[in-house]
Amino acid sequence: MSLKYEARRDNYLLSTDASLLDIDMVHKYLSIQSYWATNISFQVVKKSVQNSLCFGLYDNQKQIGFARVVTDRATFAYLADVFILESFRGKGLAKWMMEVIQAHPELQGLRRWMLGTRDAHGLYEQFGWSVLDEETRKRFMQRHNKNVYQ
Repeated sequence: MSLKYEARRDNYLLSTDASLLDIDMVHKYLSIQSYWATNISFQVVKKSVQNSLCFGLYDNQKQIGFARVVTDRATFAYLADVFILESFRGKGLAKWMMEVIQAHPELQGLRRWMLGTRDAHGLYEQFGWSVLDEETRKRFMQRHNKNVYQ
């Protein structure tokens, strides 16, 4: 079980404290506004949050962003469901969120981090991420049910 991990910048708080998470807000964003989890059920979001290391981003106690890391805390991490509400974008919060997530003490020394993105390559590249090279693409496989939330 993780200890609470927090960072503050101006009036913003980024925290792993699960008791602060607004699961309704996270579900609403993922199911309606995200391109990757459209129609995801509340129960699936709730279960994914319970089984991940989650980061809530708050502006004066109102949740405005989210990210979760699926990890064994030893060798591997998968970064998922990263978002900031549109009205809070353009303030450098995504960059700050990535700095704080990657600095989490339980996520140091991992052999591999992975994520999927359609449109945020530029953000992640600033933090050492890269697209899979040919050799890596040959070794990794997936089993993908793209219609699971329909």
